[in-house]
Amino acid sequence: MRGFAVAVLGASLVLGGCVEGIARGRVQAALTHAGLSQPMAECMAQRMVDHLTISQLRKLEALQGPKRSAMDYVAAVQRINDPQVIQVTASAAGACVAQVGPSGLGSLLQ
Repeated sequence: MRGFAVAVLGASLVLGGCVEGIARGRVQAALTHAGLSQPMAECMAQRMVDHLTISQLRKLEALQGPKRSAMDYVAAVQRINDPQVIQVTASAAGACVAQVGPSGLGSLLQ
């Protein structure tokens, strides 16, 4: 019985990691599509996946439309009308600018 419990726990951890990896990849792709550089998108996606639910991440992924500046992206995120999504996105962006550098924002600074 104990072996079964260990196997179930191990499978849960592996599957959880796979789901997180898939979510991170999708968020990263959405951020890159929104105009962020690859390093910035990677950094932000890691932080966002750790702090947002799958439902909240899907809302971010569904953002459509041209995003030519940082203000356009912030306005798009604010339309989600979820304070946690706005806070996590802003926090991830700030931390990642410090880590990746301002050039990591790519076309969002234009």
